[in-house]
Amino acid sequence: MTQPKHARDTERGRYYSDPLGGPDLVSVTNVIDTAVNKSMALVPWGVKVTLEYALDRWTVITDRVTADRPALTKELKAVHKDVREQAADLGDRVHAAAEARVLGTPVADDPIVNPFVAQLDVWLDSWGVDLNEHIEATEITCLHRRLGYAGTADLMIWLPTGPGGRLELWLIDYKSSATRSARSVYPENTLQLAALRYCESVLLPDDTEHPMPPIERTGVLNLRAGSHALVPMPADRAAHRAFRGALETTKWLHAAPSSYAALFAPGHEPKRRTTRKAA
Repeated sequence: MTQPKHARDTERGRYYSDPLGGPDLVSVTNVIDTAVNKSMALVPWGVKVTLEYALDRWTVITDRVTADRPALTKELKAVHKDVREQAADLGDRVHAAAEARVLGTPVADDPIVNPFVAQLDVWLDSWGVDLNEHIEATEITCLHRRLGYAGTADLMIWLPTGPGGRLELWLIDYKSSATRSARSVYPENTLQLAALRYCESVLLPDDTEHPMPPIERTGVLNLRAGSHALVPMPADRAAHRAFRGALETTKWLHAAPSSYAALFAPGHEPKRRTTRKAA
C-alpha cells in the first residue's frame, strides 16, 4: 500500500496525523478492512490460489507429503498471503506510475507496470483529457475531522459526462489486477468513494488546507495489462451513512480491550502461580 505524507501504520492499522495537531484520524481503508466482512470472497479465492499452486507442483509435492510434511504445510499456508502481497506491490507501482503520468512527470520504466500505464493513456485520450486543464488533483489527502477519519483520493478529474457534454468533476479510485475483469468491482468500493467524497477538506502538498470541492460523479477506474474500464459507483449520502456505521464499529473495536478477566464462583478461583527463586 502506498504511504501518503501524513499516514502512518500502527498496531490498529493505518492512521493519519493531523497537521493542525488534533487527534489522529483513522484511514478510510483501515475502516473498510476492519469493519467490512470480506471472508465470502477471500476464503474461496485463498483456496483457489493454493490449489492452483499445489496442482502446478503436484509431482514434486506428492514426494514431500511424507518426508517433508511440516515444511510443506507451512509453504502451502503461505501461498495466499504471498499472492496478496504481490498484488499489493503491483497496485502500489501502478498507482505511483499513474500519479506521475497525470502530473506530466517522467514515469519509471517498469516492464510489468508499463502495460497498465498504456491503458491509462488510452483512457485519457478517449475522453480528450488535457492534463493541464482537466486534472483537479491527484493523490490528495482528504480530511473529516468532525467524524475522525481521513483518506487519499487517487484522482479528481473533469470529464465531459454531463448533459450536452458539460464537464463534471469526478472522484476516481484506481484499481489494478492481473486476473480480474476490468468491469468487476466490489461493493465496498462505493463506501471508500463515499467516505472521500463527503470529507470536509483537502490538503495540498504544502499542507495548505482547502474545502473539499463538490464532487458530481464517482467511479472506479480499473486498469489491466490489456484493458481498462471506468465503472461509475453510487457513492451517495446513503453510502456515506453506511460508511459511518463501519467507522463507529472500527472505533469501538480499536478502543476495546484485547482481553477480559474471567469470573469464578467464590472459593473456586484458580491458584496463583508462584515463581521459584533460583538457589
